Amino acid sequence: MTELFPKPKVNIKTVGILLYDGYTTLDAMGPFQVLSEMMGVKVFFVGRTKGFIANMNGVKTFCDTSISEVKNLDIVVIPGGLRETYSATKDIQLLNWIKSIDSTTTYTTSVCTGAWILGATGLLKAKEATTHWYGKKILAEQFGAKIKDSRYVMSGKYWTSAGVTAGMDMSLALVNEIMGEKYTKTVMLDLEYDPKPLYNVGGEHNTDKAIVEMMRAMYDVGMESVLRPEK
Repeated sequence: MTELFPKPKVNIKTVGILLYDGYTTLDAMGPFQVLSEMMGVKVFFVGRTKGFIANMNGVKTFCDTSISEVKNLDIVVIPGGLRETYSATKDIQLLNWIKSIDSTTTYTTSVCTGAWILGATGLLKAKEATTHWYGKKILAEQFGAKIKDSRYVMSGKYWTSAGVTAGMDMSLALVNEIMGEKYTKTVMLDLEYDPKPLYNVGGEHNTDKAIVEMMRAMYDVGMESVLRPEK
């Protein structure tokens, strides 16, 4: 038991996962499930506002804690989405909260296009980072990050992941960083995290180009009203 559950390398007590209308479900719930495996750590949702918050598909989660009430966190996780996520990059109150919380965190993290929100604070400028394949151009051109094609990227205290499912991989890497190899393997067993995808695709560079371009066009349509409000 001592080998499986050693003393943590870093003292982590609180993990706050940001929720806002339009977030992608697994971006938040994947890290919630994985990081909740760290014993003695409080993992909870922090709402942009208190009350019911709807994900991208309209499923509502009740959040009883808002950003106005949270002043300190050891880890903050910022999930992504699409239109609402980009709109959040203009939310000065939210960005100021992230910058304030960042001054208290051991790790500041984002999943998928959550990197847009983190990038909008200026905290990723000139740092290596990643995001959903569709969001890389925006992250680089508008927020000054150095894009790295990787499942997740560690740049000091700033950790970013690629799209959606990559948030679980990043979270496992965080558990490994904090608790060590044997604890992480125990977590993977508990979650039966042993993925075997049906096809060796899913990334921008290993999926048929026609499919990638079709998806890119769909995302472009979804983003049109926020990227080009004048139209």
